Amino acid sequence: MERSEKILQGLGNQYYRATLKSMGFTTEDLKRPVIGIANAWSECVPGHYNLRQVAQRVKDGIYRAGGTPIEFGVIGGCDGMGQGHDGMHYILPSRELIANSIESMAQINLFDGLVLLGSCDKIVPGMLMAAARLDIPCIFLPGGPMEGGVEFDGRQSDQTSSTEAYGMLSAGKITEAEYVALEDTACPGCGSCSYLGTANTMCALAEALGMTLPDGGLAPATSAVRMMMAEETGVKIMELVEKNITARKIITNGSVRNAIKACLAMSGSTNAVMHLTAIAHEAELDIKVLDEFDSLSRTTPQIAKMNPACKYNVIDFYYDGGVPRLMERMQTILETGEMTVTAHTVAENIASHKYRYPATGLVVRTMEDPFGFSGGVAVLRGNLAPDTGITKPGAFDKSLHHFEGEAICFDSEEAAEEAILAGKVHDGHVVVIRYEGPKGGPGMREMYKAMKYLYGRGLSKTTALITDGRFSGTNNGCFVGHISPEAAEGGPIAIVHDGDRIVIDIESRRLDLMVPQEEIEARLKAWKRPEPKFKKGWLGLYCKIAASGSEGAVLKFENL
Repeated sequence: MERSEKILQGLGNQYYRATLKSMGFTTEDLKRPVIGIANAWSECVPGHYNLRQVAQRVKDGIYRAGGTPIEFGVIGGCDGMGQGHDGMHYILPSRELIANSIESMAQINLFDGLVLLGSCDKIVPGMLMAAARLDIPCIFLPGGPMEGGVEFDGRQSDQTSSTEAYGMLSAGKITEAEYVALEDTACPGCGSCSYLGTANTMCALAEALGMTLPDGGLAPATSAVRMMMAEETGVKIMELVEKNITARKIITNGSVRNAIKACLAMSGSTNAVMHLTAIAHEAELDIKVLDEFDSLSRTTPQIAKMNPACKYNVIDFYYDGGVPRLMERMQTILETGEMTVTAHTVAENIASHKYRYPATGLVVRTMEDPFGFSGGVAVLRGNLAPDTGITKPGAFDKSLHHFEGEAICFDSEEAAEEAILAGKVHDGHVVVIRYEGPKGGPGMREMYKAMKYLYGRGLSKTTALITDGRFSGTNNGCFVGHISPEAAEGGPIAIVHDGDRIVIDIESRRLDLMVPQEEIEARLKAWKRPEPKFKKGWLGLYCKIAASGSEGAVLKFENL
């Protein structure tokens, strides 16, 4: 029995049918399986701007395959619009609101399946978390990546180039006219950010996880293929409903490991660690995602490289075969028996895939000739990160894989940015930005601008930045984020002083404060917990119930 039959079939259920018929649904429509379309379209997010058209083609596919689509809206915040001000406090918490709202709509309406439409940083994991929580047939489909803009500083520009350029302007490296010119040329059209940030990382990992049709993750936003994938998704969700292939039959320990390996192999965003942890949590899996990242990063080669690690964008990755080519090249280390939303296994998908374009070899290499013999994301531990910190060595120069410097400390993102632009950060500094974790921020803001300003001022290869906050997937340079425990919970990052020596060692996976242990203990004993920055509303609640970054920043109601 389909879920929707409980309210749409039988003489006594006229009330529900009458309600839907008031919006034009017919008797025949209500005899079919009902598929919810969770659409995060808005005019706030370039990655979602084309989702009206994508949704229509999904509907066409559902109708064609004998189902009835019912579309509803989902919020979605653009990380870019939230950067550097109070709006960023809301970005990570919005992931939980997205998951909760989709769960609510699916249960209120008893949808038989869901198609999830969203492209950007917290929307993708929020939707996958909802799918894992609901355990009904679901397919995730993004709107596709943006084209790169005019060339600037040796690569195609994007909106982050504007922030780098502002740092260059402040250092007198470019003219105001050069800076202003980027405004109209950095982003030539809609789509998720053109580089391998968190948005495109999570779209690629949704495909690697098996929750998106092959090529559905990264076909360009403005391409005909994007619309073809939408209709095919509508058809395929009906097959999943018929065969009762639910989300938890796809999101398994094995498929999460496949996604972790894919992330490492392409040096995806560090935020993927937190989001895959949260998705596994919602699926009630026993996999320890952090430990898997730690162990697999030592043995998984990096065989794909994109901006910010080089000049090639995500669309270049797509033309070089994209996620299907990556999975094919990696298949000897993948768990290829895992089920996917094609209703076939990873192995069957690899064997049957037809590439639209010949391999260029510019973005994707082979396992025998990788860009690096270890993964592009690493988990660090040490006396400064007892519960871990996350870094992305695949995106920065190998000369920075061992960095020792002098701490310069800031208790907020804004204070650090002001100091960087004022020229107070110098070669050899380790910039410490704290009280920006899930609870302390609250919301674990991204230190995107701080890193971009360091780059713009020519300090990206001579300084480092560590934080209990996060980083944008576009950031490069020596950084460690997600430091746990966070400062607001009394983690050691709270008691670092200006002038302390800090060592970041990628090879040994260490992050250490070079201060005697007795001094660390004395400082921790003297530390006092700060007052929450928000005491009411959604953020007032969130800072009470959010878990640490090492736990995926999921909600832990036992914290109340």
